[in-house]
Amino acid sequence: MDEKLVIDVARLDPEGEDFEGEVACVDLDESFVKAFGGVRYRLRAQAFGTELLVRGALEQDFDLVCSRCGRDFDDTVKVEDFTTSVEIGEKTTEVDLTNELRESIILALPTYPVCSETCPGVVLKTQELPDERWNVLEKLKEAKKQGE
Repeated sequence: MDEKLVIDVARLDPEGEDFEGEVACVDLDESFVKAFGGVRYRLRAQAFGTELLVRGALEQDFDLVCSRCGRDFDDTVKVEDFTTSVEIGEKTTEVDLTNELRESIILALPTYPVCSETCPGVVLKTQELPDERWNVLEKLKEAKKQGE
């Protein structure tokens, strides 16, 4: 797995080229969102004058925490319509797209991930625990009745 996605603009076919692979670029320092594996990509890059247009699809696997029940679950985040445009000049030989891939995957992460649409959430226990504070009052009532 590569550390960066770099496109060699100097050798790029004028008709465009397809790129496919995996790059390790999303490493979040979060306890609720853990990436495993790398970002898998299928891209097409083509130069149009002073612009490099890159389009395609991205996906990455994550270990997430359900926002309803709090359990861990695995999910694949997909970006089906990844598109980026980079300005290039005559002296531009390479373009690093690693940050663009990373940002697209992060933006596609669910705000409130759920393990399934039917997740009931946290099951609340409705059993009432006895409140010991009332026992003192009950004893006072009994003492008052006995004293009468």
